[in-house]
Amino acid sequence: MSAHRAPRRFAGAERAHAAADAGRPVWLLDLDNTLHDALRSIMPRINRAMTEYVMRRTGLDEAGASALRVHYWRRYGATLLGMVRHHAIDPHEFLRETHPFPDLHALVRRDVRLAHLLRRLPGRKIVVTNAPEGYARGVLAALGVAPLLDGMVSIEAMTFAGRWCPKPSRPMMHKLLARLRLPASRCVLVEDTVENLRAARRCGVRTVWVSGIAWRARPAWQRPRRGQRGIDVHVRTVVQLARTPLASRIHGHRSRSE
Repeated sequence: MSAHRAPRRFAGAERAHAAADAGRPVWLLDLDNTLHDALRSIMPRINRAMTEYVMRRTGLDEAGASALRVHYWRRYGATLLGMVRHHAIDPHEFLRETHPFPDLHALVRRDVRLAHLLRRLPGRKIVVTNAPEGYARGVLAALGVAPLLDGMVSIEAMTFAGRWCPKPSRPMMHKLLARLRLPASRCVLVEDTVENLRAARRCGVRTVWVSGIAWRARPAWQRPRRGQRGIDVHVRTVVQLARTPLASRIHGHRSRSE
């Protein structure tokens, strides 16, 4: 995972909390549709901007560009990867042009319960998002929770062996765990995207699926079946996270093994 300015606070927090957090969980928190509802106002604009970008770079009409955008998203986990691999685009240009939000603060749906949850949740809280850094920082500021987090890893920091590797990349997850200097069993990925949870579970990370944000808007392939492998805990909203026994189970597991 390459270094850039986004993880600097993350690195400082890692040193500061190393002793105090021994045996406590580390929560890897997704951003869009996990910490906030992005489906109503934000995601349609991102999808439209991505479709327009694909149209400019490929010459496809709107329908063809939209289909290609979705195809790359499903195949690679991020439209960005398909555009880099097959069209040699500049990834930083793509991120900049597909996340134009001068009015972001007005679009973010703030829930005061989120701050309460983050204060109660034991252990470190690190946002791990496939979104670009500037956008992610803007959302966290609008949510009013940035001071309650211990760091952030955005998509610009998700590179491995010279390649962009956003979620659900398992090499990226292994690299992140190495950076945290923690066993996978101490970490919990909290996500709305099933593929990302499955990949993290294969790395030994515990998983929480947040299902309740605009459930009916999800395509069928994003809806896990009951008993789906790769999901340890299911909550409808992230604010229910503190009610789950997952944190105490992780703490107990770690205590017995030390």
